[in-house]
Amino acid sequence: MSTQTTATPVTVTVTGAAGQIGYSLLFRIAAGEVFGNRPVNLHMLETANGAKSAEGVAMELADCAYPLLNRVLITSDAAEGFKGTNAAFLVGAKPRQEGEERADLLAANGRIFGPQGEALNDVAADDVRVLVVGNPANTNAGILHAHAPRIDRTRITALTRLDHNRALAQVAAKLDVPVDDLTQMTVWGNHSASQFPDVSELQLNGEPVAEKLDREWLTGEFIPRVAKRGSEIIQVRGRSSAASAAYAAIDHMRDWVVGTPDNDWVSVALPSDGSYGVPEGIVSSFPCRCVNGEWEIVQGLEINEFQRERIDASVAELSEEWAAVKQAGLV
Repeated sequence: MSTQTTATPVTVTVTGAAGQIGYSLLFRIAAGEVFGNRPVNLHMLETANGAKSAEGVAMELADCAYPLLNRVLITSDAAEGFKGTNAAFLVGAKPRQEGEERADLLAANGRIFGPQGEALNDVAADDVRVLVVGNPANTNAGILHAHAPRIDRTRITALTRLDHNRALAQVAAKLDVPVDDLTQMTVWGNHSASQFPDVSELQLNGEPVAEKLDREWLTGEFIPRVAKRGSEIIQVRGRSSAASAAYAAIDHMRDWVVGTPDNDWVSVALPSDGSYGVPEGIVSSFPCRCVNGEWEIVQGLEINEFQRERIDASVAELSEEWAAVKQAGLV
């Protein structure tokens, strides 16, 4: 029986497409893991130096003979790469070099994400969903949003689903339970060492679980390990956590397309509307549900003193980053 479909293709743009994360993403998108049985046009936006590697990836994609892969475009032109895009995975970013000041890193990424925001603003589809993966992801998303005023606030997001997944995995291992039995994990703040993975609302098969986790383990092992998991993997593997980052990006975008389960939420970084004392406009991670294709911050959660201190510390870091971006004239 034929698997062909007459559905309108969805256009998906991946920046930094030939890098490790991009490589891990593209084949899963082409296989239908995000958009289901809908044809996909893949736009691979790469630097001039990365274009040849992207051509090799395109050859592999062709060799997979994916029934849902309609068309592949390789370009270094943002206007061409984002034209008509319905979903954008912004993976390409300048990594921090040894000894480099964070302000310099922010400035370098501002020169990437500012023009990309302008291109998205001009040529992306009206229903575009944008996920920033490249670090510093939160502030890069803020820069993007400042340069794309046409795109609604909730449609420009940054990836903290990787931290969310890591937190779930650590608790599941601690309690010796399946990950799927855990719901309502939250990661607050920045995708950095200051992030706050929060088990206060966490449930195991619908029952509160926080009391089963002692404070010493939470503060001495769980929170720092989730925050520094990427560095731990580099030390052990010798390379960054590309596959798990790509998997988290797939999770994020799929939930955005099909919606989150009724009894659960996920962690999403998006421009704040002032919820939970986070200054409006700062791109911070919140507990979110996706309803009718739109992210909504979960409201009404009680925040105790311990939570407040951790959230405020991460938000302070984000505010400092945003101030540095403004001082550099990037927004």
